[in-house]
Amino acid sequence: MNPLSRFSDRSKDYAQYRPNYPKEAIALIISGFENPSELVAADIGAGTGIGSRMLAEQGINVIAIEPNISMKNAAKSHPLIEFREATAEATNLPNESVDLVTCFHAFHWFNLEPTLQEFHRILKPSGKLALLWNNWNREDGFTKENSNLMKQISKNHPNTKKKRHISIASIEKSAYFVNFQHSTFAHRQELDLPGLIGRIMSSSSVPNQGYEREQITASLKGLYERWVDKKGLVYLIYRTEIYIAEPKLIITPNQF
Repeated sequence: MNPLSRFSDRSKDYAQYRPNYPKEAIALIISGFENPSELVAADIGAGTGIGSRMLAEQGINVIAIEPNISMKNAAKSHPLIEFREATAEATNLPNESVDLVTCFHAFHWFNLEPTLQEFHRILKPSGKLALLWNNWNREDGFTKENSNLMKQISKNHPNTKKKRHISIASIEKSAYFVNFQHSTFAHRQELDLPGLIGRIMSSSSVPNQGYEREQITASLKGLYERWVDKKGLVYLIYRTEIYIAEPKLIITPNQF
């Protein structure tokens, strides 16, 4: 499936049911900058703008780069967010024009080498790159059972765990970035039954039509009923992984 279009029929569920990110992670991204209102961030692969809005809520001006029109159209508007249709490999942004480049649960979909080169091009020398993933914490009983169910029902599912490892290694070995740092934060998503179904259906690898969807919905209802608490909620537990790096100073021959 084409990464640029694989979420086209999931945009509404994605916008409504995908989790946000820990506030501590956002604080880490903007740490070291004096005035957030003076910052410009390029949120690449912005999807429906979940991460973009969290940055904008800190006063940051955000350029949300998203090639999928359906995802972009499902995004909630915010006065500090401007959506642009472009790709990670070709953002169409000027050289050294942004203070932050962020990727919220998206970097593993990109063509890595040209993407890192593009990120380096658009970042100011004083800027920062931040990559985030919300990964299910399988040490939690409900989250583990939910994850196992996802493996059973998924189709056309890329090995995203492997892709993420490759993505992270590409930053560590990159000629374009230095001062690589990794942090982990705990995160939790509270879901009622419609929320649980919507969260799973937001995955591009889960069938969402006809008999297969009915079977999946029945399985999710059974999972929910086994784990629901007195508030009518179940809880997906995440490890939010954040990787931060700075652009490397690269001297070209024409600078002499």
